[in-house]
Amino acid sequence: MAVRSRDHPAAARKSSGGRPAEPREKPVVSSKPDVRPGRVVGVLALAGIVAAIMQTLVVPLIGDLPVMLDTSPSNASWVVTATLLSAAVATPVAGRLGDMYGKRRMLLVSVLPLVAGSVVCALASSVVPMIVGRGLQGLGMGVVPLGVSLLRDVLPPEKLGSSIALMSASMGVGGALGLPFSAAVAENASWRVLFWVAAALSLLVALLAWLFVPAGRVGTGSVRFDVLGAIGLGSGLICLLLAVSKGSDWGWTSGTTLGLFAAAVVVLLAWGRWELRSSEPLVDLRVTARPQVLMTNAASVLVGFAMYAQSLVVPQLLQLPEATGYGLGQSMMAMGLWMAPAGLMMMALAPLGAKLSAARGPKVTLSVGALVISLGYGSSLLLMGSTWGLLVVTLICNTGVGLAYGAMPALIMGAVPQSATASANSFNTLMRSIGSSAAAAVIGVVLAQMTTDFGGHFLPSENGFRAAMLMGCGVGLAAAVVAAFIPVREAEAGSQAPETDPETDIEPRPASEATA
Repeated sequence: MAVRSRDHPAAARKSSGGRPAEPREKPVVSSKPDVRPGRVVGVLALAGIVAAIMQTLVVPLIGDLPVMLDTSPSNASWVVTATLLSAAVATPVAGRLGDMYGKRRMLLVSVLPLVAGSVVCALASSVVPMIVGRGLQGLGMGVVPLGVSLLRDVLPPEKLGSSIALMSASMGVGGALGLPFSAAVAENASWRVLFWVAAALSLLVALLAWLFVPAGRVGTGSVRFDVLGAIGLGSGLICLLLAVSKGSDWGWTSGTTLGLFAAAVVVLLAWGRWELRSSEPLVDLRVTARPQVLMTNAASVLVGFAMYAQSLVVPQLLQLPEATGYGLGQSMMAMGLWMAPAGLMMMALAPLGAKLSAARGPKVTLSVGALVISLGYGSSLLLMGSTWGLLVVTLICNTGVGLAYGAMPALIMGAVPQSATASANSFNTLMRSIGSSAAAAVIGVVLAQMTTDFGGHFLPSENGFRAAMLMGCGVGLAAAVVAAFIPVREAEAGSQAPETDPETDIEPRPASEATA
């Protein structure tokens, strides 16, 4: 039976209140010029690499920031926290605007704060402008989900799976290259060079995207942007992530921490109610509540936790003095070089993950990836005593991360209309970020509680590191279990979803627009 599009004039039915239901979206113009997939994927992967470099840029500077900026360690920690908070707020907003105004356009807009933030940081001489600059850099983190979603618009279906996997793996490559690069510059040149290079790389991304990336699916922009929804989600996330990231400094039972957790619950519940009542929500919760999307997002939180835990533990083990009996005495530069192959492994394994998804579906790839992550953590119990052993651990873990990160966007896009791919992928990226933030808090507590006295200084103990790795192993197993129960219809095993609602054959609309 033929089904009318909701954008067709005849689709404007009477609502339960007797008024004609307005269409939720205006028609879109699809722009598909002669696309060279390799060039497009290369440019978008470069954008992901640059975004990942921004996140690791200040890691070598963390210990020196109080002296560099003439401030206290607690104030200097906001240089890291500011990026986390602004990225959490900006990512879903950029995704929604990408669906409305065009993904390439919003990708180019998102690069602007990367450039501006890098310049501000390069010129900073005190903590406040440095925090402002890092906050601006966080505003540009929406480039990765926007790039992944743009691939669906401009690439042929046979190229989509492998391209998504490569684009997703770019985050690992950026992290792998960013850490040794930042350490080398910090040890041999002015720290300001880091931010000037970051600004130049961001400008290069913008230029290449402008020249070589097609516009893809371009909306008319006539849909109203949900300003209250953006404010509500941003406020709730700031409260939640502030409590998670600063709880160890403020005290987990302090009034500030508990108050922020309580405020996050209240604000996010109110935001959810608003989104369900809105005809043009920032995040369509009815779409995110679909079992395939909901379970994928749940697995993403766990994968984000498992991915980040080893990146907190392994660098410390590599750099602690050998006199501790378990530290390996590596310099910051050497640590970065030992960590680099693991990130490159994500890119190398991306084609394998794409082939597995094509043969068995992205659900299987996500499950296998989570199991491999768990295996990597488990192997650490035998391999923690040497640099080569830790290299093997990180290679195994990041192999699993590469498989999982390539499968998650495919699962999301296989369950949502094409007009919602950017916002749905951005929300999935946000779930991974929340998992990573939770890992930082939980692993931080474990290592802070399990310490040993070394020459009057309290350092995380060997048992503390083992407990943290076991926790990563357990979370990886939990992610595999959740992934195994993702309900994927056989017709949607690939990465392409129909433009219509898979359950009703009509693109989803809010309850207020339901037909009589």
